[in-house]
Amino acid sequence: MGLIATGAMAQSGGVNHYSAAELQQMAQKLEQKESLRKDGSVGENLEKYPGHFTMLAVRNTSGGAELHQHFSDIFFVVEGNATLTTGGTIVNSTTVKPGEIRGESIQGGVHQKLGKGDVVHISSNTPHQLSIAKGSNFVYFVVKVKE
Repeated sequence: MGLIATGAMAQSGGVNHYSAAELQQMAQKLEQKESLRKDGSVGENLEKYPGHFTMLAVRNTSGGAELHQHFSDIFFVVEGNATLTTGGTIVNSTTVKPGEIRGESIQGGVHQKLGKGDVVHISSNTPHQLSIAKGSNFVYFVVKVKE
C-alpha cells in the first residue's frame, strides 16, 4: 500500500513516505518509458512543496554537464553505481531555459563514486555530471531545493 500524499496534503504539512520497495517499483515503471531508451534518462516529479520538489530519476547512459542557478540538488542513490563529476568548467555551455545551463562535459572538476545508499548535496551554481557504466542503470531520488 502506497502512502503517497496528494499535492494539497504535501503543501499543508502532510507526510510522504516512499519505501525502498515502492521506489524500486516506480523505477521499474520508469525503465519501461520510451524516453529512457531514446535519451538514456527519464525522471518523474513526485511532489511539490514550498521551496522544493522531489523526483525519481533513472539513467542508463552518462548525462551531459548541467548547472542550476536557482536550485540545489540532493541525490539519494536507490540502486546502481555512477561517477559524479562536480566543479570545473562546462564545455560548450548553453542556457536551455532561465537558470538552467547544459553542456557536453566538464573540464576539470572532482570525481566521486556513488553507490546504493549514498547521499550527495550539490549546491546551486555548481557544474555537475553523472557518468554511468555501459549496460548499467542508476536510480536516484532527487530533492531540488530552491535557493
